[in-house]
Amino acid sequence: MRPPTELDGDDTWHVLQVVTEESRANIVADVVGHPKGAPSVDELARTNPSLQKDTIRGHLSVLKNANVVEERVVPVGQRTRGYPYKFYQLTDDARELFDRNGLFPEDSWTRQYDRLEKDPELRELEAMPRPDPGGEPSDRSEGASAD
Repeated sequence: MRPPTELDGDDTWHVLQVVTEESRANIVADVVGHPKGAPSVDELARTNPSLQKDTIRGHLSVLKNANVVEERVVPVGQRTRGYPYKFYQLTDDARELFDRNGLFPEDSWTRQYDRLEKDPELRELEAMPRPDPGGEPSDRSEGASAD
């Protein structure tokens, strides 16, 4: 029996349907291109100005349910008031699926993200440490974005 997180067969078809919806594809592209690989809802709202934060959260929920993104959360005692504490990054399974199918190439989306005009607030958000898989804040590029 295969692990429930492995993406193949019907799961692959479902994931591809989920990520090809235009707004979700833009969000996934921003996650892939983000300098730390893990934007917050605040950052995604700035890079997707036509979407409200609640809409972005809804899309992230769909992406989480499809095992495309995972949420990283800064532990309660380590949060900074007024700053995001939830971050979103691609799952390893999603990255493997995208690589097998030539979707969301990291180099291309990183270059695209780098071309964005960034105000000081977005630059400050990007510079925030991201929690590592164990929940401890980290500057590693594999963290996820906060809300």
